[in-house]
Amino acid sequence: MKSLSEPFIYDKEESEDHRGSLEYYNTLELDPYKRFYIVTNPQKGTVRAWHGHKLETKLVRVLKGRFTIFTIKIDNWENPSKNLVPNKYEMNENSGILYIPPGYANGAINLDENGKIMYFSSSNLLESKEDDHRFESKFWNPWEEYSPEIYE
Repeated sequence: MKSLSEPFIYDKEESEDHRGSLEYYNTLELDPYKRFYIVTNPQKGTVRAWHGHKLETKLVRVLKGRFTIFTIKIDNWENPSKNLVPNKYEMNENSGILYIPPGYANGAINLDENGKIMYFSSSNLLESKEDDHRFESKFWNPWEEYSPEIYE
């Protein structure tokens, strides 16, 4: 059993026959999730970061293109250390689903034009807004190696 206190990838499973293929995630429980949203970045190299929650859990699934997603466990929500080291996940539409537990901030950069990524949230919109913690996108800056075009 995977620990729910650290990020991890739910592996994608597939089967195929003469009718086509089936992609599934039978180990993933969707009960705790209340909403989802899809983000499209038309321009390659768009950074969307850092967005964190003390209470909210997220699932992340790339729908189109390639993304590098970083997660970082926040040590102090009012004054986090600049020395924290982000976890790196290179994902595309063939990857599994990234689980991000409460207590983490995350950010993503799309490596292709018109990248599309889907987020599932364990909080409704009001709960999420009350638990919303944002940090400047370059506060931890693992993005430089990708030559970003846009920081949000």
